[in-house]
Amino acid sequence: MESEELEPLRGPVKGVVIALDLDNFEEVIEERGWSQWKPNQATGLLTQLALDFASKHRAVIIFGVDVNRGTEEFIMEIPFASINDVIDDIKNIINELNKMSVKASAAIVEGLVGLKPARNRREAYYGTPARRKAIKLLRKAKSLGGNKILVGYST
Repeated sequence: MESEELEPLRGPVKGVVIALDLDNFEEVIEERGWSQWKPNQATGLLTQLALDFASKHRAVIIFGVDVNRGTEEFIMEIPFASINDVIDDIKNIINELNKMSVKASAAIVEGLVGLKPARNRREAYYGTPARRKAIKLLRKAKSLGGNKILVGYST
């Protein structure tokens, strides 16, 4: 029997976009004397948590995960997933950061995902309607005091 080669998944397909960012992190860095140019306790932890999350959910890392510098923010897309599939893991990531007195906010948006890593921050934030919605919700979470997860839907 001949084996068939599977076609790679091409977007857009229904899924979720997750945007997560550390709250007031410049202040935290200054207060604790941490480096912003190499992994510190928080950015190193977030890098590992983000990579574990991406592996578990087969997420496409669109932007932000940085092993060499540490991760302060990220955007990921997961095909065929829903908010309910990921919200507990996002809560766990934020809880792990809270244990070291670092706050983070996140947005999870169901919509069409493109599944292609961004070339730059602008493309990551505004490259699709679902990403734009996620960034809008992330900013709202931060304006509400941070350390929140907001969810939404994009058409």
